[in-house]
Amino acid sequence: MTPAIDLLKKAKAAHQVHSYSHDPKAASYGLEAAEKLDLDAARVFKTLLAATEKGELLVAVVPVAGSLDLKALAQAAGVKKADMADPAAAQRATGYLLGGISPLGQKKRLRTFIDESAQVHPTIYVSAGRRGLEVELAATVLAQHCLAQFAAIGRG
Repeated sequence: MTPAIDLLKKAKAAHQVHSYSHDPKAASYGLEAAEKLDLDAARVFKTLLAATEKGELLVAVVPVAGSLDLKALAQAAGVKKADMADPAAAQRATGYLLGGISPLGQKKRLRTFIDESAQVHPTIYVSAGRRGLEVELAATVLAQHCLAQFAAIGRG
């Protein structure tokens, strides 16, 4: 399957994999997942990578219906500034292609932050490591397996 799914299976973590037919012309991978799986977009989360002023890559997991607040992410990470990471650097560090980056099973262990809104849902959906593949799991299970912390990093 994918490193994300392999990690969850090996850990015997409660999860469910959902697949859909990915349209390469889709404007937003996350919104496409919500639409094709008939899900509330507030429960579908995208995985974004940001770079700090010192070049450290950070993983941010936020609802697909909103956006990442880079200032809030920088504050949560205890750094001065964060900007969106270079797409090629994101792919190299995670081992995943854009649009299919999962917070789970990345090549390098990066500090990870999940928007606190994830905690209000019984389960959330994140990329399972490939476009057209989502994994449903509790936010606490996700945090445990990425060593993530919850923070108010999402907007709208």
